[in-house]
Amino acid sequence: MGKVSPWLPDELLIQVDTNAIDSVSSDFGKLVKVMPVAVLYPSSDRDVLQLVKFSYNSHNPFPIAARGRSHSIHGQATAKNGVVVEMTWLEKHHPSRIRVSSSPNSSRFYVDVGGEQLWFDVLRATYDYGLAPVSWTDYLYLTVGGTLSNGGISGQSFRYGPQINNVIEMDIITGKGEMVTCSKQINSGLFYGVLGGLGQFGIITRARIPLEKAPKMVKWVRLLYHDFSSFTRDQEHLISINKGFDYVEGSLIMRKSPPNNWRSSFFSPSDQVLINSLVVKHGIIYCLEVVKYYDDLSVEYVDEEMGLLLGGLGFLPGFTFQKEVGFVEFLDRVRRGELELQAKGLWDVPHPWLNLFVPKSGIMDFNEGAFVNILHKQNQTTGTILVYPVKRNKWDDRMSAVIPDEDIFYSVGLLRSGSDADWEILENQNKEILKFCEKAGIKAKQYLPHYRTREEWMNHFGSKWDTFRERKAQFDPKMILSPGQGIFNSD
Repeated sequence: MGKVSPWLPDELLIQVDTNAIDSVSSDFGKLVKVMPVAVLYPSSDRDVLQLVKFSYNSHNPFPIAARGRSHSIHGQATAKNGVVVEMTWLEKHHPSRIRVSSSPNSSRFYVDVGGEQLWFDVLRATYDYGLAPVSWTDYLYLTVGGTLSNGGISGQSFRYGPQINNVIEMDIITGKGEMVTCSKQINSGLFYGVLGGLGQFGIITRARIPLEKAPKMVKWVRLLYHDFSSFTRDQEHLISINKGFDYVEGSLIMRKSPPNNWRSSFFSPSDQVLINSLVVKHGIIYCLEVVKYYDDLSVEYVDEEMGLLLGGLGFLPGFTFQKEVGFVEFLDRVRRGELELQAKGLWDVPHPWLNLFVPKSGIMDFNEGAFVNILHKQNQTTGTILVYPVKRNKWDDRMSAVIPDEDIFYSVGLLRSGSDADWEILENQNKEILKFCEKAGIKAKQYLPHYRTREEWMNHFGSKWDTFRERKAQFDPKMILSPGQGIFNSD
């Protein structure tokens, strides 16, 4: 792979100064620094297309990384000795790249969205029509292209599947410098490859997302457990109910992972005192979080439905907490915490996160080996720990995303913050957890994966590796796109 030519197209807005280079040399993780040679600030999709085509046709093709909100951890959004494309600049020139439409001869609605658009802006634009997508991430200030290149999961995934399972069609700039429209029916290999494909086959410039009628309000309940077995049993029961809750997530409360955190300030001060007393007694408290949507037509029934759904669950008596908020407020719950941390200078810090999909068969061992004997015993955790079940049948196996081979698996997120002085302690803890899984025979899969060798990547993709490699050869044969993932340029 060659370095960037000094004679890049003059008509493109490309910066090579130190400030521009430094601004894209890291990502949300703040763990690595990788220097590109130039930064493209595109005014249209054609600019991006021209850059990729220029690299592809060059005697020495150079690497290109499409950067959205760069919410990766280990430099996946970087391009060593290449060009980083600041995709969010497209929104500056084309603020109307969110268009709601209805299908011909149908009452179904969809939204066409630029890949650089934030999910919050998609929510705001579609909600004006009384509509919304059904699958979300917990944090909405991520780009559409970014989450669709990975998966896009949250507490709605058990019911509606990940965001990659809720796409009608896309426009893609392939590594050959070609603009291709793809769907399940047209250019399906590219369609399935790009979804969860870690940016390896193309840059998403447009996605068509199906819409449903949006609810107005939500009943938001948190229940506390000290027994992990009861906690997981109840979660699995709730996601099995056909017309039950619309959102199910779980989390851990420990000494350094308090009841309220940057993801939401749910509990009152008096509630926090009670919960902290439980933490002192039990060490780890497990919090089950459920939500039921409703509107004007269902408001008179929602309390009765909630009572039926919560009946028979094994949570601690007296430790039920409830809120009633607007639908948009609930979906945007993480933003407030982000702004508070930014004001304190605590957002742009190292984030040694680890996200795993743990098969149901191994979740009890994972709790004992990772949550109890590593996180709790070492008492180093500072941040949010998520654990909630997902159904395999809500994922399309033709897509590139990799999940465990069991009907139910758990999304585990160690969303922790550190400092320049101590983040390596947390990163080493992550490695210890991965080694524990390997030793215990827990066949977990990394979500937002990070590996250093070709062998590790082959093991990660398993039976999908041959297809993944073939798609790379078909759509990005010169290995230009998304070099920061380290898949085809690893050892």
